[in-house]
Amino acid sequence: MLKIYKSMESGPLKELNLRTLEKGAWINIVAPTPYELKVVGNLTEVEPDFLRSALDNEERSHTDIEDNSIMVLTNVPVMRTFESYDTLPLAIILTPDYIITVCLEDTPVISDFNERTYRSFRTFKKTRFLFQILYKSVTYYLKYLRQIDKLSDEIESRLRDSTQNKEILRLLELQKGLTYFNASLRSNGAVLDKLMRLRSNYNLQNIIKLYEEDEDLLEDVIIENKQAREMVEMYSTILARLVDTFSSIMSNNLNLVMRFLTAITILLAIPTVISSFFGMNVEGFPAFSSGPFAFIDICVISIALSVICATVLWRKNMF
Repeated sequence: MLKIYKSMESGPLKELNLRTLEKGAWINIVAPTPYELKVVGNLTEVEPDFLRSALDNEERSHTDIEDNSIMVLTNVPVMRTFESYDTLPLAIILTPDYIITVCLEDTPVISDFNERTYRSFRTFKKTRFLFQILYKSVTYYLKYLRQIDKLSDEIESRLRDSTQNKEILRLLELQKGLTYFNASLRSNGAVLDKLMRLRSNYNLQNIIKLYEEDEDLLEDVIIENKQAREMVEMYSTILARLVDTFSSIMSNNLNLVMRFLTAITILLAIPTVISSFFGMNVEGFPAFSSGPFAFIDICVISIALSVICATVLWRKNMF
């Protein structure tokens, strides 16, 4: 999918196409076809590798600079399900005339820049627009981290009442999402630091023009990214300890059940052994075994020994 927009001095966004492409336009490419990449590359004179860089799902964040373009590859968060989170590479390419975004999927980070929010950004202010996209990405990281925190609290309260494997697996899924977030935020932080250093590169003034407001916005992005990293590390530690704790609780509960069943087995073995002795058809058994109250006597002996054994086991905390 390929969409082209351009901000007007007054009024909503103007939607363009490849034939009516104008300077200052934003070219948004989602899940592109080879034909779309070829056409956009020819029209904008952007390196084909820049356009294909975001098509590798495992690509890490980095920055590449060519003679007439800068490519900023960042990882943006995505929510697969309410409990499953992932990251996707997003390529933001700046040229003297255009800003281009390439991604494998339509993410909220990009879709939030639309006809309804056109007043908050300008496509021809490419540097500021770049920083606004990066800031939007960090805000979604923080939003999803708060959701993960609420989910972990909910799962913890359920585990206090019933330790089920399903809840442990939910925690592991959240922990996997935090691992993706941690790796992406670290590499994104390196990209932001490099962008901060590029502001003093005079050779790139025709592509990146930093004004005071832009520098303030970039500093805000760096601060929010550091906060997101700290939150990820804290939540990861909490979830890891939570999983270990409840895994230990489940193992302890299993030990308690096994200990209880062992005690019951011992108690049941006593009358079984006694009845087996008196059920043997051999000479030499006590005389009362053939008396009128023999069955009652055997039951009394079995119960008495079982009570004595139960008392000993209870004192040893076997129940």
